[in-house]
Amino acid sequence: MPTEMGAKFTSADEYISSFPPEVKSKLQDLRKAIRQAAPKAEEVISYNMPAYKFHGILVYFAGHSHHIGFYPGSSAITGIFKDSLASYKTSKGTVQLPLDKPLPIGLIKEIVKFRVNENLERSKAKGKK
Repeated sequence: MPTEMGAKFTSADEYISSFPPEVKSKLQDLRKAIRQAAPKAEEVISYNMPAYKFHGILVYFAGHSHHIGFYPGSSAITGIFKDSLASYKTSKGTVQLPLDKPLPIGLIKEIVKFRVNENLERSKAKGKK
């Protein structure tokens, strides 16, 4: 849904600014929640959308016409947060956050913190080999 379809984004600011104001506001709120939950994460563009890296990718997000796609990976969606996400449309690694409903900021932060810990554990395990 970015206004410049086919555009290659180089920053999250550039990506977010390509959306209409009501979507832009939600994307900014989501970005803020991710940064608060993972302050050491590096913000990058991957697959032409904002992503956050800390010992590997933590999460991605993307704006769409009726929802925001939040991509924390399958471990968060099918595992510990399955019940908390029951009221959202999900697939293997995706949560659809409807534009006409408030963002679940607390839940988003919990999921991001879970992913930080998951990546740290994975990184430690690799280091022991």
